[in-house]
Amino acid sequence: MSTNLKNMRGGFIGRAIAVFGAATAASAAVEGGRKPQARDLKTLGIDPKAFDRVQF
Repeated sequence: MSTNLKNMRGGFIGRAIAVFGAATAASAAVEGGRKPQARDLKTLGIDPKAFDRVQF
């Protein structure tokens, strides 16, 4: 297996774990009536300023 393929696979797995963690943290914050951290929203591709306009 080439080095590039190993790096690509490792990057994908790391990114998938980061997205899953951010989704879990953001979900827990919303369920608890809190605003999710900007870092988690950015990881999920959500603009934190746009999230402020969401009414729930």
